[in-house]
Amino acid sequence: MIVFDLQCINGHTFEGWFEHTQAFEAQQKQGIIICPFCDTTSITQKLSPVSIKTSSSYVSQTTKDIEKQRETASKDAIIELGTKIKNFFEKNFKDVDSDFTKQALKMHYGVSKPKNIRGTTTKEDDKVLAKEGIFPVKIPFPIKSDKDDLN
Repeated sequence: MIVFDLQCINGHTFEGWFEHTQAFEAQQKQGIIICPFCDTTSITQKLSPVSIKTSSSYVSQTTKDIEKQRETASKDAIIELGTKIKNFFEKNFKDVDSDFTKQALKMHYGVSKPKNIRGTTTKEDDKVLAKEGIFPVKIPFPIKSDKDDLN
């Protein structure tokens, strides 16, 4: 088995385990190697950390350095995914703020047309919605304040 560091066209890095180099190349040509972050099949092999011998010393990346890079890449990928999800909701769901319960009940009983909405609820609102058979998906996003627009 051989492990390659791979990167998709969107810059996501991940590992791939292959029987040999030719197996990687064959799977790459078939388009069956998929980025676990964005599902693209446009994948390339990254250069792996190597040691370079100079006159009397070795220059190499330590395992600690590699782990730190991977940890940073994972955190960056999570932040990027969270941002994409937040942007999707902001773009595709109408913000009804604290009127969420009222709007959801109107749609549930056919008083208003169904549409994508987002907003806030209290614990009491959640109980009312559950009693009526409505179970909204709760996704915690940071609260945007007026200060966010100052920079």
